[in-house]
Amino acid sequence: MTDSLDSLQHRHLEALEAAYAQVLERLGLDGVLLYSGAPRHHFADDQEASFAAFGHFMHWTGQADLARSWLLVQPGQRPRLRVHAPDDFWHLPARLPDEAWVERFAIEMASDDAPPALPSGRFAVLGDVSEALADGLGAERNPEALMRALDEGRIRKSDYEVACLREANRHAMAGHRAAREAFLGGGAELDIQHAYLGASRQRETALPYANIVGLNAHGGVLHYQHYQTDAPKVRLSLLLDGGHRHRGYCADITRSWAGPDADPAFAPLIDGVTALQRRLIDRLAPGVDYVALHQGMHEALGELLAEQGLVHCSPEAAVSLGITRAFCPHGLGHSLGLQVHDVAGRMDGSGRALPPPEAHPALRLTRELEAGMVVTMEPGLYVIPMLLAPLREGAAGRDIDWARVERLADHGGIRIEDNVAVTADGHDNLTPEA
Repeated sequence: MTDSLDSLQHRHLEALEAAYAQVLERLGLDGVLLYSGAPRHHFADDQEASFAAFGHFMHWTGQADLARSWLLVQPGQRPRLRVHAPDDFWHLPARLPDEAWVERFAIEMASDDAPPALPSGRFAVLGDVSEALADGLGAERNPEALMRALDEGRIRKSDYEVACLREANRHAMAGHRAAREAFLGGGAELDIQHAYLGASRQRETALPYANIVGLNAHGGVLHYQHYQTDAPKVRLSLLLDGGHRHRGYCADITRSWAGPDADPAFAPLIDGVTALQRRLIDRLAPGVDYVALHQGMHEALGELLAEQGLVHCSPEAAVSLGITRAFCPHGLGHSLGLQVHDVAGRMDGSGRALPPPEAHPALRLTRELEAGMVVTMEPGLYVIPMLLAPLREGAAGRDIDWARVERLADHGGIRIEDNVAVTADGHDNLTPEA
C-alpha cells in the first residue's frame, strides 16, 4: 500500500468521523452501531450464498466480505470494531488487511457474532438486524432520518474513494481486453467469463455483480444471467458488462464488439453509440441535471437511428413516438460507489424523493450533479422483439425499417459504459481506454 493511499484514507476517515458526529448530534443520538450482515444459507443446507457487507459498514472499513461483525461509532471516540473470527478448521478465520484504517480503530477479534454492549445513552443500530435484537440492545433500528442522512453522505466521494474506484476500473478493463480476445478467438460465453476473471485477478464470488456475457441475441437481454458452454456457430456480437471490486468500491464497465460474422450495419451502430456516449460524457459538470442528460441520450439515439437507416422519420419524431425508448429501455446511468447502484441517486440533498420521469421509470439517478459524484454513463441500443412488436401497428411502425431491424435482431444489442467522476471544473473518466 502506498503512502499516498494511506494519506488519502486517513483524510477520508477524518471527514467521515466529522460527518457522523454532525449527523448524530443533529438527530440527538450518542452513537450508531453498524452491522456488516451475514450470508444466507440455502434452504435445508449448510452452504451459504454469496455475500457483500452493508454499505455503511464498508464506508469505514472497505471490507466487502467481513461478515457477522459490528462497528460502533461514537463522536470523540475511536471507532470500535468487533470482528467475528472464531477458531475454525472448516474455514479460514477473518483477517484484517494492512491498511491505514486498521490503526485508527479499536479492534476486538471475537469468537462469537454477538453485538457489543452499548453504553448508556441513545443509540441506533443499522443493517440487517431483527427488531428483537435492536430491542435487546435498547437501540433504534434503522431510523429513517439517520439512514437518509448517511446515504446522502455517500453520494459525493472522497479523494480516497475515487482512487479506489479508479483502481477497480483498471482491473476490470484488463478483464475486458482478455474477454475480447477470447471472443475473437471463438470462445463460448463461459470461456469469455473465465478469461475475464483470470485477467482481472478475481474469483466469481468477489465480483460486485454477476458479469453479463451475452453473445449474439443474448446481448439484447439487459441482465442476461447465463454462460453457455458451447460456442455459437456464428459470431455476430458480444456485449460484456463486467466489474471489479477494490477495497469495497465497484467498477461497472460495458463494452460491445462486432464479430467476424456480423451484419455490415452493426459495427457502425457500435461506433455511433460510442461517439454518442463520449458527447454525453463531455457534458458532465457540477450543476448539470442528470435527467436532462438522459433526455439528451434519447435525442441523440433518434439522430443515430435516422442516420443508420433504422427509422425514416425525424429524430424528434423517433423520440416523441416512443421509438427510442423501445430501442433503449434503461436509464443513462446511476451513482456508483460501494454499491453498483449506489444510494441517494433518487433524492435531493435534504432527503426529499426525486422520482424518475413517468416516461423513464428505469432511470436510477434523477438529481443535479455535484463535484465528487461518480456516475456511470451507459447509453444503449438494442433489438428487443417484445418492445418493438407493439410499435408495428401504430404510427411509429410506418417509420421503422423493419427489414433492417430484423437483419440485426440476432445481434442483440449495444451498450457502452464508463465510470466518470464529476470534478469542480468538469469530469474525470476513471475507465481506461479499451
